[in-house]
Amino acid sequence: MKRVTIKDIASHLCLSVSTVSRALADDKNILKETKEKIFAASRELGYARNVIAANLRTGRSHTIGVMVDQMISPYAAKVLKGINGVMREHGIYVVTCDADNDPSIEKDYLHMVRNSFLDGLIIAHCNNSDNSGLYKELSDRGLPMVFLRSSLDGLDAPVVCVNSYDKGFFLVDHLVCTGRRRIVNVKGPSLSGEMRDLDKAYVDVMNKFGLPVIGELQLSAGVDMLSGREVADRLIDGGVDFDAVFAINELVAIGVMNRLLERGVKVPDDVSVAAFTGSLLSEMVHPAMTSVEAPLEEMGRRAAELLINMIKHPGVRHPGIIIDARIRIRESSDITPRPAL
Repeated sequence: MKRVTIKDIASHLCLSVSTVSRALADDKNILKETKEKIFAASRELGYARNVIAANLRTGRSHTIGVMVDQMISPYAAKVLKGINGVMREHGIYVVTCDADNDPSIEKDYLHMVRNSFLDGLIIAHCNNSDNSGLYKELSDRGLPMVFLRSSLDGLDAPVVCVNSYDKGFFLVDHLVCTGRRRIVNVKGPSLSGEMRDLDKAYVDVMNKFGLPVIGELQLSAGVDMLSGREVADRLIDGGVDFDAVFAINELVAIGVMNRLLERGVKVPDDVSVAAFTGSLLSEMVHPAMTSVEAPLEEMGRRAAELLINMIKHPGVRHPGIIIDARIRIRESSDITPRPAL
């Protein structure tokens, strides 16, 4: 079946191709009555806009990419919902890339992005800096990029994040104020900006109360439940004396808590557990998890709006956005105050 073109509509209405093209592009200089006739004819003839040709003319694909470090996390699902909602309103398609927290998969996707026609990229990068060079190459090429949670060293790109230092400080402070003294600091596999903030918050709280920062309580781990289980085993099997765990996210914290319970350690009676990044999942486990919860859909919406502004205004420097998060104190941390130091 022959594809209906703008030329067919023009011939059908005895109008110029230019007039039809401008009307279909909603040119304000075309009379309303003429536009209505052209739109009616396009429906009658079964005209479908050639998106590829239009993209080549405008230099825009009306498609953006979203790189997530781990699709299975509640964090990713909520943020994507916010991004998709804004992009739909602007007629922009979203291509989602799940790196599964594997830098090699992330690298493959970045090569795809480099050779594609995407208008921009929203990034929750893997928890390491292996692909910093590729991100910098994309940035140097002028691809608008917005990072979620934290950027990478050497990249001047806006970040949509929560006030991680303040909330991390409050959470560790809460653990100390409930009587905990030997708090395990479970870090992610690298020190991104967010992780550096949390590490500093931990150290600052220890200093505030005159507590030592003990080497055996500083552990690096992955970002999933299995990593949390391994942390719990390392602590118990190593004979480490600890009474609280402060973890980088709720998946790690839940893994720690479940394994502690399996091995006869009571939560929170023996050990309190708290997570920096939390979601609805933190309420669904038992005992419910103390966590810092960001408005994830709002983060997605703000990141999407920021990227659209960057696409519309290339060359303009756009500042990042800090969004306030809520501290949710739940049963996994002992909230009964004990004598001060």
